[in-house]
Amino acid sequence: MRHSPLALALPALLLVACASTPDREPDETDGADPLLSQSGEPHANVTEAFVTALTPKDNIDSPASWRAPDGKTWLFATAKEGKGLVLYDGDTGATLRSVGTEGGRPGQFKRANGVAVSGDHLFVVERDNRRVQVLSLPSLATVATFGEAELQQPYGLFIRELASGEREVLVTDAYMVGEDANGDDIPPPLAELGRRVQRYLVHVDGEAVSAVNSGAFGDTTAAGAIRVPESLWGDVANDRLLVSEEDVATGTAYREYTLAGEFRGNTIGLGRFKAQAEGVTLWSCADGSGYWLTTDQFKDRSLFHVFDRKTLAHLGAFAGKTVANTDGVWLQQAGTTRFPHGVFYAVHDDMGVGAFDWRDIAAALNLRVSCTPD
Repeated sequence: MRHSPLALALPALLLVACASTPDREPDETDGADPLLSQSGEPHANVTEAFVTALTPKDNIDSPASWRAPDGKTWLFATAKEGKGLVLYDGDTGATLRSVGTEGGRPGQFKRANGVAVSGDHLFVVERDNRRVQVLSLPSLATVATFGEAELQQPYGLFIRELASGEREVLVTDAYMVGEDANGDDIPPPLAELGRRVQRYLVHVDGEAVSAVNSGAFGDTTAAGAIRVPESLWGDVANDRLLVSEEDVATGTAYREYTLAGEFRGNTIGLGRFKAQAEGVTLWSCADGSGYWLTTDQFKDRSLFHVFDRKTLAHLGAFAGKTVANTDGVWLQQAGTTRFPHGVFYAVHDDMGVGAFDWRDIAAALNLRVSCTPD
């Protein structure tokens, strides 16, 4: 992805369509791509443990991992222009197989984007099917779809388990009001941005999975509104939800909300992100401490900013040797065979996924390797 769309107040005569161009994202427009090499941003260099095989035709967007009962790590990535998902070995990066076909039936996908694992289920957001599809692990059989009645242009998701045993799934919705003369999407006026995140309650009963919509939220003030949303992640212990604002024209960064959906009056990294705020995730400990990992989507090499989990103080940034133009990220904090202290996965330039050993990140930025004292 590249620059954001034009600012909100565009003349009505520029509106030429009610839906975005099928193969274009709301934050993609013509223009020069910002480069880390020209940004002057200080950062550490961390070499990737691996980068998967590159498949340009798939248009890879977001990763998520799952530990199988046999101890193997499955790494999934959504393929926006492919048939649905690509499955890799999470320890080696080897391609295992493709998942799904193109279409609107269960097991089929159209423009798969956000993806997340919760328990033994894989949740996949499909922009062009306007839904979330739920697959059982390890069978990868579809057990449910939801969101078709509310979602217009969904992208990212965050899942948390509730005390009731249900799961709450938050899904960003980048609905637009049309396109300008250049074919760039135009965000709605502020008053219409109150449904940027849809909320669902998901109930799992054995093999049966069901979901109901429980409302939507989004701030409608100039400071708190999200013009171009995609990635989001929550922190239950600190009642915090970070939602990416990809609109460069008004300042790309992360809006801070409560889990109830109220804007906290704070935007994280405003002025610090020079390309585009994208994927976000959390390294967390039981005492409420940890680190936020965020993405600045430079075209030549992605920059990953790290913030303190509690105070949101900036702790430093790192970049890989290869990984660039990152959309989604995923943190596998639990150890794997190759990565005993966890691994950070980041999409590389729409074509594959890079893996960073958490030990290497921690050493480069003087972070903790684990939640327990050494």
